[in-house]
Amino acid sequence: MEKRVIVFLIVSLAVIIGYDYLLKGMGLLPPSEPVQVATNPSPAAETGKPGGGAGDSAKSVSAAPVSSVNGVPASPGNATGAASEEQTVEVDTELFRAKFSNRGAVLKSWELKRYSAAVEQSSTPVQLVYSGGRFKGPLSLVTGDQSVTSDLGSALYQVTQDLSHLDSAHPVGHLTFRYHDSQKNVDVEKELTFHHGSYVVDIAIRTQGLTTPVDVTLGTNFGIVEWGEGFIGLMGSASLVDDKVLKETPDGEAERKGDVKWSAIQDKYFLSVLMPQKASAALAKKEGDKLVSAGVRFATPVNGATMAMQLYAGPKEYDTLKRLNVGLEDTIDFGWFVFGSWGLVKAVAKPIFYVLRFLYEFTHNYGVTIILLTMLIKLMFVPLQYKSYKSMKQMQVIQPKVLALQTKFKDDRERLNKELIKLYKDHRVNPVGGCLPMVLQMPVFVALFNILYMTIDLRQAPFMLWIKDLSVQDPYYVLPIVMGATMVIQQKITPTTMDPTQAKIMLFLPVFMTFLFVNFPAGLVLYWLTNNTLTITQQVVTERLFGKKWQVAAADADAVTGDEPKEQKSSGKRRNSPSE
Repeated sequence: MEKRVIVFLIVSLAVIIGYDYLLKGMGLLPPSEPVQVATNPSPAAETGKPGGGAGDSAKSVSAAPVSSVNGVPASPGNATGAASEEQTVEVDTELFRAKFSNRGAVLKSWELKRYSAAVEQSSTPVQLVYSGGRFKGPLSLVTGDQSVTSDLGSALYQVTQDLSHLDSAHPVGHLTFRYHDSQKNVDVEKELTFHHGSYVVDIAIRTQGLTTPVDVTLGTNFGIVEWGEGFIGLMGSASLVDDKVLKETPDGEAERKGDVKWSAIQDKYFLSVLMPQKASAALAKKEGDKLVSAGVRFATPVNGATMAMQLYAGPKEYDTLKRLNVGLEDTIDFGWFVFGSWGLVKAVAKPIFYVLRFLYEFTHNYGVTIILLTMLIKLMFVPLQYKSYKSMKQMQVIQPKVLALQTKFKDDRERLNKELIKLYKDHRVNPVGGCLPMVLQMPVFVALFNILYMTIDLRQAPFMLWIKDLSVQDPYYVLPIVMGATMVIQQKITPTTMDPTQAKIMLFLPVFMTFLFVNFPAGLVLYWLTNNTLTITQQVVTERLFGKKWQVAAADADAVTGDEPKEQKSSGKRRNSPSE
């Protein structure tokens, strides 16, 4: 290893370790005190009616007193009827574990129990709440009155909860936060309803005394697990307004008015989204480098009216999102191609995606499934591949005549085109025949590429031996190197009309593709490697079965047009065609 790399690693490690200590030493980062976790309700409370309202078997959550949290005094300011200390309330379901703070009635943690942070950390669940944001936590309220917003964000709410653990016997649980300020005559009630076996939370917010529109926010980066510099897909905010999906994070702050179906923050595999009933706008804001927030805006609420919405925070599982019936499945962009999303690619991708999952039901290994799927697709295109190879072979045979015509009529473009058309017609050769089949296959290849790159199904899916996760790069670069070797072989056996200099230049293509695929997920490289191997096999078989026949047919065409080789003319002999 070079000395520069070693120095770089040492300096990087020193910066990572010493950064927090340096800030604390300079007084720029005040020490934080841990939040006390509330005690769970007694078993007697959980024996109440499952799915009952907040008043059924409700129990106030208590906790040990906390003098301050993150430097903010625990006193509720001028609010009355508020809790006396900060509390953390936990809701545990089959799919996730959520923790809420009564300071601001915001979400503090959302762990997905079925998804681990990394293969090496299988016991560490994925955390969707970002702790370093500049914005208030998820589900915080923002109004046009900054003093009211400050109070709502820092005050201690009263908390009631009927169930902290949901299962098949207790499928529905309620959590309610209440805040009252007698001086400003402001009342806020946030009621959250959780469901066993679902990532969806029903939210009802009722207010009194608010005189400006109310924003319900997702906070900062809620739903983003990793800011990957993806080759495909967008990381950041997204929304569906007036039946139009927008997946762009604004440079500053954006407000999309209209019929809001949802407003979300997403990464490649996960997302959080608010789905309001009657919101007036979807909000998105770029807070900094790789820091975004989103939310929905409600018109000035009528006293006692309910602002109703649903929260989904979980994986981008296609079937799960589709069942919500609000178009969230479109956050998985099956139609990506070059500079946009194409409907044709998306239309092709969805059936292939269904086939991929169908095959997986039998193989229980996505690596084997990718190989089988690639073989099926290759079989579908055997006739097109045959026509393509035949056309390239015929073009190779008549290439000397093409070069001769180009030399002869290099100063007469019109005459050259006429002679080339006549040459192609006499030899029954289609000059675009080698490219057209590839163009027809392109939507399928791009669709499969998108499926293997975008879907969460391949996340942490093992293949065999050293490939423990098909969604990340091969740790030992074996697959990309072998794939590059197959590209070289494929170039060598593919008929070409290029001159030797161009052919040598094209040999750099496998090298470029190898370096490009080094950083691609192993599942994509496996697909490309399998496709190359099948193409090589097909070309070898086609050459052995039909190669000589095509050469003889070309020679017969020369004889018919009077262009047979001199040695054949002098001997007066003519080669028989296969039909004779």
